[in-house]
Amino acid sequence: MTTRTRIARLRTIGLTGLATTGAAAAALTLMPTTAQAAEATQAHTSTAVTASSNDSQKSGYSNNLDGWIKQSLQIMKSKGIPGSYDGLKRNIMRESGGNPSAQNNWDVNAQKGTPSKGLLQVIDPTFNAYHVNGTPKSVTDPVANITAAANYAAHRYGSIDNVNSAY
Repeated sequence: MTTRTRIARLRTIGLTGLATTGAAAAALTLMPTTAQAAEATQAHTSTAVTASSNDSQKSGYSNNLDGWIKQSLQIMKSKGIPGSYDGLKRNIMRESGGNPSAQNNWDVNAQKGTPSKGLLQVIDPTFNAYHVNGTPKSVTDPVANITAAANYAAHRYGSIDNVNSAY
């Protein structure tokens, strides 16, 4: 199956909210070196995924993908990190289908002991290097994951909006 077919399949499944055990996509493996294409293998049962983070509720944002993106954008703006709602959502849907618990356990990074995790499939070393103060120090926290990934993309590509494939 080609990467293009995998991406199309994940988009279709993510939009319809069907269970997607084994659905594939080019995973965004955020790391300071050249990224590897990977396949997301998490089951997604709904596009209305929520996480247990209390930070979203405290901030007044809803505890779902829309709220996490909006909260991240507010933090990004305050820190001078470029990016748009559309750019974040496009990359999130491609990488994890909106599942904050997505984890790639089979690509080269996982084989080396650092699987990519979360909404934007960030590996721990990249998360630690690009973590943004004011967000939880947890790669699987949706807001922290989005904000760190956007910070990385800003440093490497100018903005998350410039990312249209795995990098």
